[in-house]
Amino acid sequence: MSIQDVDDKDGEAFVEMDPTGRYGRYKDLLGAGAMKKVYRAFDLEDGIEVAWNRVKLRNFATAPEKLKHLYSEVDILESLHHPHVLSLHTKWVSSDGATYNFITEICPSGDLRGYRRKHKHVSLKAIRMWAYQILLGLDYLHTHEPCVIHRDLKCSNIFIKGNTGQIMIGDLGLAAIVDHSHVAHSCLGTPEYMAPELFEEDYNELVDIYSFGLCVLELLTVETPYRECTGVAQVYKRVITGVRPEALSRVQEPDVKRFIERCLGQPRDRPSAAELLCDPFFQELNGCNCLVMQPVGPAREDQRQPVDAAA
Repeated sequence: MSIQDVDDKDGEAFVEMDPTGRYGRYKDLLGAGAMKKVYRAFDLEDGIEVAWNRVKLRNFATAPEKLKHLYSEVDILESLHHPHVLSLHTKWVSSDGATYNFITEICPSGDLRGYRRKHKHVSLKAIRMWAYQILLGLDYLHTHEPCVIHRDLKCSNIFIKGNTGQIMIGDLGLAAIVDHSHVAHSCLGTPEYMAPELFEEDYNELVDIYSFGLCVLELLTVETPYRECTGVAQVYKRVITGVRPEALSRVQEPDVKRFIERCLGQPRDRPSAAELLCDPFFQELNGCNCLVMQPVGPAREDQRQPVDAAA
């Protein structure tokens, strides 16, 4: 169906419908990147809001590898079903071949990086709950058959439903599906979050654990790891020689620092997601149900733990 105003009988108008007429896209733009735009949409059958991801295929005319990564992300999403991994509802190419569209769950509060920077005074318990859910998602990916290695885990690729605190891992465009050896060889990702062995192009799913440790560090300090570096080459040199981000020195709580260091250890010593879920770092959660998160209420001033070095 071509773009047009379609009355949704609810006071607003859709500007586009999917070929089946089930999903209607509003004008509201939720996010935009170099290749993809995400709009607020509505599922008429289930009566829920969703995210309409719209990609102009002409943008990939000179970048076939990026188009391959996009199709890979959607194909991977289609096979995954977990509360902490963004789910895919449907996908299609427009009738004129101009756009590639796919419908996913909606996270109205955006990515975790932006959410954390907006809310600078959260308790350490809240950060532990976010971290716990990320690990649940990683454990699912890493134990999936076949194993899925994200390879680009960072706070801007992790999303949150702010009203419930539910965390979901997304942006699987650089993910790799590996066989029973669990070994991959391509050097892909964001340098500040890449494990040393990823640069050497011989690694397994534990590279995601390294990136996860840096995500926890970012949630604590509200700053991007290695922001003291002036370029990618400097980041690379520090990572492969084992120099930690300066932000780690500003983490005061010994158990928190120990947990992050455990994630950043050598591959042979680095724990799996399942092992980290049993770490004493999460003891404070006291068996709370982190699969279906409850809203995180504001801590009383006398109980709030200072975790924001930048605030």
